[in-house]
Amino acid sequence: MRFKYTILYVEDVTRSIEFYERAFGLERRMIVEAGDYGELATGATTLAFSSHGLMTELGKNPGIADVKAPVFEIAFETDDVPGSLEKAKQAGATVIQDASEMPWGQTISYVSDLDGYLIEICSPVSGA
Repeated sequence: MRFKYTILYVEDVTRSIEFYERAFGLERRMIVEAGDYGELATGATTLAFSSHGLMTELGKNPGIADVKAPVFEIAFETDDVPGSLEKAKQAGATVIQDASEMPWGQTISYVSDLDGYLIEICSPVSGA
């Protein structure tokens, strides 16, 4: 068994894909013709997006992401947290926490995407 993908339920799949391309430099793998599902290439595990509408059609009742009460986060690792934070901000991300050094030797920051998902932008843990 392997971890294949994470799917974020969003209002507008194309808008979300375009945001992640601009904010984090990710590459689009595909968006289906109907526009209600898409994927970004992120290495071994795919970051995917599905519309709230499609999930409702499939009999699901997707919740709405809330950065003030997140139930999970996704993280992107970089050697330039301040620069990556600025790029995300310029793409429309909301800064939740500016870059700061952690006692365990990691720089972290947090932003919210356009749908309210919490995203950590972090450096590798020093010594790891």
